Amino acid sequence: MSNSSPAVAAQDAPVFERFDQERMMLDPYADFAQMRDLAPVVHVPAIGRYLLTTHAAVTSAENNPEIFTAHASRPTMVRAFGARPMLRKDDPQHAVERGAINPTLRPKPVHETWSPHFRENVEHWLDRLEEIGPDNADLNRDFAVPVASKNLLDLLGLPKAVDVRDVARWSTDFIAGIGNVLDDSEIWARCDRSQAEAHAVLDELLPHLTREPDASITSHLLQVGLDEQTVRANVFLTISGGMNEPQHMITNLVWALSGHPDQLDLIRNGQVSWGDAFEEAVRWLSPIGMLPRETTRDVDWAGHHIPAGADIGLLLASANRDEAVFADANSFNIERNARGHVGFGNGVHMCAGRWAAKTAVGEVALPMLYARFPNLRVDERRMTTWEGWVFRGVTSLPVTW
Repeated sequence: MSNSSPAVAAQDAPVFERFDQERMMLDPYADFAQMRDLAPVVHVPAIGRYLLTTHAAVTSAENNPEIFTAHASRPTMVRAFGARPMLRKDDPQHAVERGAINPTLRPKPVHETWSPHFRENVEHWLDRLEEIGPDNADLNRDFAVPVASKNLLDLLGLPKAVDVRDVARWSTDFIAGIGNVLDDSEIWARCDRSQAEAHAVLDELLPHLTREPDASITSHLLQVGLDEQTVRANVFLTISGGMNEPQHMITNLVWALSGHPDQLDLIRNGQVSWGDAFEEAVRWLSPIGMLPRETTRDVDWAGHHIPAGADIGLLLASANRDEAVFADANSFNIERNARGHVGFGNGVHMCAGRWAAKTAVGEVALPMLYARFPNLRVDERRMTTWEGWVFRGVTSLPVTW
């Protein structure tokens, strides 16, 4: 995609008037479809943003950061963390901080250093799930949350005394702040409390890692000489995304496979890999629904005019349901080639933790979960709940076996 042809005058972006935050929190996909039908660019006055709705519009914007900057002037993420992390910076600043964490998150260290930790953590929480039993277990509360949190504790090098449920709560509060497009004061109060608690842990950890470096993300951020405020902001960024995405991918996959037992059989029979099932689930039920950007100048984009300084939302979850790219896009089909989805973003800001997430979930947690409980399925006697559209995932998933 590119700017409109000079021979064709760009139009004002159509207004999407029926935006309803409560309905979007329950299930945004019908609204996403209506936005895509309306235009690749729509204006949503209720949240003060222009939303890019199609796969082409989203990926092309990501590949033009000089027009759609990540260095937004009103980012909720900076308010949530108290400082600007790498995800809200453009290159070359972004590249310096991103390069610092790569030694922890590239495929080789993930497999050689971190996979054994992932397996140990899963084994521990499988035992706990079995103790709770098939009449009371909630896969989100009793497995996905603590597994994702403990994996994150290890990757960040946080002290063992830090409780997995505290890290999970910090992540939930930061995620709520990043998605706080309506400026809810109660959500900011939660962010401030979690910031204070996490800062207290880092007050003791950072001097220790300066004296005794290790293989963790926090240590590598220090080793390249970043200032302490930048290190802390990027630790908070990792607590947010590093918890949210693996947690939701565990529950999303189990929920999807419970509704499609024929596709679970394809995995069990070796006809489809867990890795391919993971990629399709990321496309179909994207944990990250929207990324914010800001226009640096007036621009005619996909046939529509967007003014300079406009708040932009790249709708990743909508792009992943775009029929122009994915046939029968609303269907879950692990036999499709889901490569090309934007569930982890696109371009220089593609999620640095995607290999760790795919390994922790697709190669460790899910295979071990189904090996322990071959008859695992959603317990229809109890209610499954979902929440969110900027970030979206299961909040309660009762399971039985």
